[in-house]
Amino acid sequence: MFKRTQTALVITALLAGASSMAVQAEDGIDFGGAVRVNYGLKMYSDASKDKGGDLNFDILALKFNGKKGDWGLAAEYRFNSSTNFIKYGYAYYDMAPEWQLQFGVTKVPFGNPGFISNSWWFGLPYYLGFEDDYDVGAKAVYNSGAWQTDIAFFKNGEYSSSNNKAYTPDLFSGMVNGTQYNNEEINQINLRQVYTYNEGDLTVKAGGSAEFGQIYNSKTTDTGDRYGVAVHLDATYQGWNLQLQAMQYEFDAENPAGMDGNKIGVAGAGWQWEVASKGQIYSLNIAKTIPTSFGSIKVYNDFGMLTPDVDDASFDDSFQNVTGMAIAAGPIYIMADFIQGKNMTFSTELDDHVGLPQAGDSWDQRININLGYYF
Repeated sequence: MFKRTQTALVITALLAGASSMAVQAEDGIDFGGAVRVNYGLKMYSDASKDKGGDLNFDILALKFNGKKGDWGLAAEYRFNSSTNFIKYGYAYYDMAPEWQLQFGVTKVPFGNPGFISNSWWFGLPYYLGFEDDYDVGAKAVYNSGAWQTDIAFFKNGEYSSSNNKAYTPDLFSGMVNGTQYNNEEINQINLRQVYTYNEGDLTVKAGGSAEFGQIYNSKTTDTGDRYGVAVHLDATYQGWNLQLQAMQYEFDAENPAGMDGNKIGVAGAGWQWEVASKGQIYSLNIAKTIPTSFGSIKVYNDFGMLTPDVDDASFDDSFQNVTGMAIAAGPIYIMADFIQGKNMTFSTELDDHVGLPQAGDSWDQRININLGYYF
C-alpha cells in the first residue's frame, strides 16, 4: 500500500499555478485542469533499480472557476489510480475592493504565502499539515496596498479523521505502525499578516502566522490543544528567489492512559505515518528562473529540517533536501527532482515517520520526474 501511494502524497504543488495559465472571464464559468504522469526511481530499493524505476499515471485534475457579480465559485477535484478527492471547493463574496470572504473547503492561511517549497515534493512542513493545507470553514482576506491579512476559522478537515485521502495530511484516527490513534482536529483559528516591499527589481514578502485549534479524542472523549506559529520571508530579485521560514508547533492530545504522547498519527493522500508531537521546523529554499525562447527553466534547492522537542531523548532530527529543475513550455510543465532524506517519511527506506527515533543510519536518495499537460 505504501509503495502504491507514493505518487498520491507528492501530488504537485505546482498545480495551483495552473490558474495562471487560464484567463478567468469577468463574469462566467471557466473550466481547466491537468493530466500528469510520474516517473520514480528509489536508489535505496534493489527492485526499483533493477526495473529502472516506474512510470505511472499520476492525476487527472479538474478545475472550475466562476463569478457572477460579487459572488464566485472556485473548485478543484482530483482523480488518481486508487482514489479521488477534493483539493478545494468554496464560494466567495467580494464585499469590498479590499475584502473577500470565502466559505467551504478553502486554503488554510499559514506560513509563507503560496508554498514553502519550489519542488514537486513539497517542503517538510507539508508532511505535518502546515503547507498547502485545506479545511472546511470560513476565511476573510484583506488586501490593501502592501498589506495582506488573512483571518479564518475551520471547523474540521475536509474528510473524516478515519479517512486518509485528504490532499494535505490531517490528524488521524486509526492504526499507525501498531499504535491505535483516536484523534480528530477541530475548531481551528488562523491569523496571517504579510507585508510586501517593492523597490525596483526587488520584492520582499515578510510576515508571521499563527494557528490554534483543538484535538478531540474519541476514546477518552476529552479535548486537547494544538498550535503552530511561524515567521516567513519570500524575496525575489532578477529571477532569483529566496524563501525562509522558521516555525514551532505542538499537538497536545488527551490520549488514553499509558499512551506515548511524544508522537501522534497523521494521514493524507492515501497513507498514514507518525510525527513528533512537538518541535521546530526550519526551511531554506533558493531558486533561479531563466527565461527561454520556449518558456522558462527554474532550478532550485529546497532544504528542510525538523528538530523534535519532546520528553523522549531518543527522538531524532529529520531532514529533507530536494535539488531540482522545472521546465515550462506552453501547456507542458516538467519537474525533475533529486530527493535526499534522513529519518524522513517517503524519502528513506526504513523511516516511515518524521522526528521519531531513526531506524536507518544515513541519507537515502530517490529520483522523481513529473510531466504534466495543463488545459
